[in-house]
Amino acid sequence: MGLDVKWAQEWLRLSAKAMSEHRVELIELDRPIGDSDHGENMDRGFQAVLQKLDESPPETAGAALKAAAMALMSKVGGAAGPLYGTAYLRAATSLGRATEIDADALAAALIAARDGIVARGKAEVGDKTMIDAWTPAVDAAMNAASTGQEPSAVLAAAAEAAEAGAKSTDPLVARKGRASYLGDRSAGHRDPGAASTALLLRAAAEAAAGPADGAGADAG
Repeated sequence: MGLDVKWAQEWLRLSAKAMSEHRVELIELDRPIGDSDHGENMDRGFQAVLQKLDESPPETAGAALKAAAMALMSKVGGAAGPLYGTAYLRAATSLGRATEIDADALAAALIAARDGIVARGKAEVGDKTMIDAWTPAVDAAMNAASTGQEPSAVLAAAAEAAEAGAKSTDPLVARKGRASYLGDRSAGHRDPGAASTALLLRAAAEAAAGPADGAGADAG
């Protein structure tokens, strides 16, 4: 069974809930290697996303993600706003005006989102950025879709891989962004963008699974 606009809206609402609940955690992750503002920025940005959804309910999943992109680009400071905004915009473009999203379309949208972040931020796996969560998530989604799994299973696989990817940033030395200025001192800290990516993809999986299976977002 495919996903639709209701799923996209629930994904964004659960994302806003996760950013609010994990705001302090993300701030603390950002404190030693960044500007200490990632949690605050993401919480503020997703509150703006909620406002957009309430003001103008979208008719398609693509329209919902495009609205999210616009809100995040205008409200989220630092690198996260442009990067996440680009991700949601590329995903929205990939989905187009489809009213039902199957596993292949979903995987393609996640690929588009990841590729948008890469194009904007020029990061690759191992640089200690959100790409360390996004790329394994995309790989897992592609594998699940290629083996005929349902969209909910595709997202569950992506979320699990993103959580593992976020954890994998702990020992890495940052090669991109503000954290790279610290050199070896950036090792031993989880990248906050990878952590928020894991939260957002877990929210997507929970929205697809429905309330019976949603157990609360966890970055790991």
